[in-house]
Amino acid sequence: MSDRSLKMQTTAPEGYAAVSALEKYARANVDPTLLHLLKLRASVINGCAFCVDMHSQDALTDGEDVRRLFAVTAWPEAPDFFTAKERAALALTDQVTRISEGGVSDEVWAEVKAVFSDRETADLLLAISTINVWNRLVISTHLQPPNPPKAA
Repeated sequence: MSDRSLKMQTTAPEGYAAVSALEKYARANVDPTLLHLLKLRASVINGCAFCVDMHSQDALTDGEDVRRLFAVTAWPEAPDFFTAKERAALALTDQVTRISEGGVSDEVWAEVKAVFSDRETADLLLAISTINVWNRLVISTHLQPPNPPKAA
């Protein structure tokens, strides 16, 4: 594997600060439980091991149930695990993360608008977009989770 090490925060500090500011905004304006779920879902879709590890650990630290975290990988098949708001946000996360597959459908948009205000919807879109930026930076540079557990 080629050396892709690149410390974004020192190589492009202004750009890194801009993404960090979006992250700070999302944390201040999206419910923490919901934010954990959408970050984990986008990271799973994108195949970002570093972010899956980080966001699952953060969610567990904040008291999230481990079964719900596992269920995020197949959330449409686990309707009783998630509220209507969480399901709408997860559907939006799926379609924004896979934007090239047709964008956000009218059906998902209607689900979101049924349970979130315009401001909440905007905040969700910013949060989903932000985790997708982080995923792309981390995957591109091959950043690995710290201190991985030993394989059995």
